[in-house]
Amino acid sequence: MHRLDIATYFTRPEGSGDRPDRLTDDDLRSLYGYPVGLDRPWVRVNFVSSLDGAVTVDGASAGLGTPADKRVFGLLRELADAIVVGAGTARGENYGGARTSDARAARRRSAGLAAVPPIVVVSASGRLDPASRLFTDTTVPPVILTSERADPAHLARLRDAGGDVEVAATDDVSAAALLAVLQRRGLRRVLCEGGPGLFGTLIAEDAVDELCLTAAPLLVAGPAGRIAGSARTDPVPMTRAHVLGDDDGTLLTRWVRAGAE
Repeated sequence: MHRLDIATYFTRPEGSGDRPDRLTDDDLRSLYGYPVGLDRPWVRVNFVSSLDGAVTVDGASAGLGTPADKRVFGLLRELADAIVVGAGTARGENYGGARTSDARAARRRSAGLAAVPPIVVVSASGRLDPASRLFTDTTVPPVILTSERADPAHLARLRDAGGDVEVAATDDVSAAALLAVLQRRGLRRVLCEGGPGLFGTLIAEDAVDELCLTAAPLLVAGPAGRIAGSARTDPVPMTRAHVLGDDDGTLLTRWVRAGAE
């Protein structure tokens, strides 16, 4: 994986003397580091899409993954206080708890983070399966942010399954409600992994600080949706932070909201 901040890097042949150096994991940690001294949640959204904008292949994002994307995916999780995901994505992608290694856990502790970041699921209805991997395949309890319209009896089952359930809203869980909970819990390095509905809500409420977007070297077509969806259009100016490229054609970009840093 290389940094591609100069356009001619795209056409330089492998082995050319002035080709940029391959990036180490420490290089990537520096490139993707959160701002220091945060006093509020900083929302980073991470997505992968095909070159023609498909967010899934056969209903799941796994078909778009490349080695470079998976490498950055793991690193972004390592840097985060919390991993936020919408209920539909948690169900569709069969989410379990975040995985880590002893080395990663040690790096997290040395950075003042918990050894393993919790998965925070936004679900106004609370319709999650207490027998799913989210509850059975994790080392830390998932945090379930839900609303007053969720069935109290079902929420009790989620708590019995080990979930940290918090009623955060009267109806839909807004971005403001989500951020208020994260702030109160001291979870400020936020990594949102989708889905498109949650991303659309965050955009509509001007709550996205940055987007890490991988373009997989694939054309997909079909009925797949885009990475964000909402009922209205809400343009948010973004500034390019970096562009990385892997030898298989994968492009990894980081975009920061204009004026955010």
